[in-house]
Amino acid sequence: MAGNGLDRSKLLGVGSAIALCLLGGMALGWFVDGRLHTFPVFVLVGLALGIAGGCVYAYVEIREFLRE
Repeated sequence: MAGNGLDRSKLLGVGSAIALCLLGGMALGWFVDGRLHTFPVFVLVGLALGIAGGCVYAYVEIREFLRE
C-alpha cells in the first residue's frame, strides 16, 4: 500500500471528512427539528444527506486508487 500513494494520513482525512458529514447533517437536522418541533424527521433527513455526502466525498478522494 505504501507504493501507490494511499497512506494513513489520506485515509484518516477521508474518515474524518465522512464523520463530519454525518455529524453536520444530524446537527443541522436536530436544529431544524428543534425550531419546527418535528423530531426526528429532519434528523433522519440530515443523516441521509450526511451519508450521501460522505459517500460522494470518499469516492471522489479515492477513485484514482480504485482503478488499479
